[in-house]
Amino acid sequence: MEAIVDQAMREGALGVSSSLQYIPNIYSTTEELTALAKVAARYGGAYFTHQRSESGRIDPSLEEVFTIARDAHIRAQIWHLKTAYQPQFGRMSEVLKKIEAARAAGVDVAANMYPYTRGSNGLDANLPPWVREGGREALLKRLADPAVRERVKEDMAHEGKDWENQYLGASGAEGVLVAEVLESQLKHYEGQTIAEIARAENKDPRDALIDIVIADRANAACIMSIMDEKDVRTALAHPLTSFGTDSPAKATDGPLSHETSHPRGWGSAARILGHYVRDEKVLRLEEAIRKMTSFAAEAAGLKDRGLVKPGFAADLVAFDPATVRDLATFEKPNQYSQGIPYVAVNGVLVVDNGKLTGQTPGKALRGPGYQRKGTRSEEQGARSGKSEAKKPTG
Repeated sequence: MEAIVDQAMREGALGVSSSLQYIPNIYSTTEELTALAKVAARYGGAYFTHQRSESGRIDPSLEEVFTIARDAHIRAQIWHLKTAYQPQFGRMSEVLKKIEAARAAGVDVAANMYPYTRGSNGLDANLPPWVREGGREALLKRLADPAVRERVKEDMAHEGKDWENQYLGASGAEGVLVAEVLESQLKHYEGQTIAEIARAENKDPRDALIDIVIADRANAACIMSIMDEKDVRTALAHPLTSFGTDSPAKATDGPLSHETSHPRGWGSAARILGHYVRDEKVLRLEEAIRKMTSFAAEAAGLKDRGLVKPGFAADLVAFDPATVRDLATFEKPNQYSQGIPYVAVNGVLVVDNGKLTGQTPGKALRGPGYQRKGTRSEEQGARSGKSEAKKPTG
């Protein structure tokens, strides 16, 4: 695994990313993660993590992030920081103080987030890990067994010590909304909560959820009500949190238009600039832009992005502070935002006067350890198993 990370860093990876709440990364140990992060650090890469817990075990989870960053001498970024589920509501200030304390102790750690109180995941993520182990086919085979199905339902009804029960964390069926399905005959479920579906079909809500997982072959996605607005505002305003969407690209036409998604993939930046900056004054405009640009580029290790200056890529956005706003909702997410008339990528307009130009000037971005294939340094590194890249400066 260390050799694979070494190869990936030389091929342009930005670092090592973990998703410790989900199969199969749930089984990774702190020692294993530290060993891999050390390899990425040799090339100036970062450690990005969906930490092991965002709810009841968030304190030891944070300590694990700090331990990996400290022992691997690597900068760390916590994906979509949150204090999830009602028992943790109101704890964001405490969590941010822990990150501040770690930085004061010399650990290079920060976080990012999206500006919504609901998260999104595969619908099958509401099921316990043991039934999902081994992938899609193994999951579907197990769920076909009535006895296994009853055990799954029992686990869904109780808080477990060895997994994050998202179903309970969202307050059950009322807090789980079906966001998208792949099978056309299931499309009528999109935009409905599991509770609504269960009532319409006269089912136990857990059976309704499992039935959709089976019918859509574990492709269905859901949106879950798991955060508190005050915590979101507290994190948005903090200088150590940058922004992200945690969502793939979508479009209103073409092949990316046939599925719905979380509105964060459509409206995150506009929601921050319009709602939280202009209307609610949660943070200053200048600070919001820093978090969207230079802060994010620095966290990812991109040396020529995020600032307007000679020698940097001309990735530019022109927006109207008075009119910018998001239109995407949880019920109707596939809507572009307003008030952003011009967008340039690498100096070429991709949005001109509010309309897509059809230009595609984007290119793959490579991390600081990138080495062109066939160079002498790469060949030597492959033979020796060691990196000749400079160590990060912190």
